[in-house]
Amino acid sequence: MSFDFLRLFVPKDRKFFPLFDKAAENLESAGKLLFELINSTSSEERNRLINEIEKLEHVGDELTHDIFQELGKNFITPFDREDIHRLASALDDVLDYIHGSSKRIQLYKITTFSQDVIKLASLIQVQTEEVRRCVHELKNMSNMRDITNSLVRINSVENHADDIFEHAVAKLFEEETNAIELIKIKEFLSMMETATDKCEDVANVIESIVIKMA
Repeated sequence: MSFDFLRLFVPKDRKFFPLFDKAAENLESAGKLLFELINSTSSEERNRLINEIEKLEHVGDELTHDIFQELGKNFITPFDREDIHRLASALDDVLDYIHGSSKRIQLYKITTFSQDVIKLASLIQVQTEEVRRCVHELKNMSNMRDITNSLVRINSVENHADDIFEHAVAKLFEEETNAIELIKIKEFLSMMETATDKCEDVANVIESIVIKMA
């Protein structure tokens, strides 16, 4: 009740929420492109998708920079300054690991993907979609149930990703006899699994914001 009363005297935010929306939409696009990349069978198409993800990573860096700049210029913010910094950084981290995963496909010349890798890519896509939903709802906090459901799903997906990663690594050590290839694939798998961890970090930041604003 007190929050609703105080909100009447706080100017409507026209800086941070639009930037966060753009950052979350940009991240969602990267998640979709990664899934397309993993499922593509054409080397030309894969190179195109890797370049597109790289462009989105640059856009993400610019948006993060813009958020930090606004944070330095504005005294009044829609929620805690520390949480704004944490959320922007967390979104950027997810994008960095998606980009890192795509670059390793190119650098390590990975041309075939196991079902575990395809599943991880699918889970990253799901998480980035849920992140975008959560961030979009932060503007008005009117759909708390939707935010909570998305947060639960992000965390559940991360747990599932852990299981898939462990299975993939165990299978890799069992079947791969080339030590160099083993190192390459394990690092690639770790990069993708870390992307799911970073999505969970975003969810934790959003949960903290929701608790403070409730």
